[in-house]
Amino acid sequence: MSTTSTGQTTGTNLTEKQRRILAYLRSNVDSQTYFKSRLIAEDLGLSAKEVGANIRSVRDASTDLSIEKWGYSSGTTWMVER
Repeated sequence: MSTTSTGQTTGTNLTEKQRRILAYLRSNVDSQTYFKSRLIAEDLGLSAKEVGANIRSVRDASTDLSIEKWGYSSGTTWMVER
């Protein structure tokens, strides 16, 4: 299961939730890091469902991060690369 995207914009058209998710990923990613939706949700005060619904827009909008849906084992995992 693999979906990769590096968008063409800087994220200026993102909602407030999407900007929070993007900021979280940017501040917590090394060169390559795996994140579970539920753990992002806990840190941001969102539900895992909200993270999953919004991270797709973040994936499409961000130019400095590559976000790939990596797997689903007790929740969705995202591979994020700088």
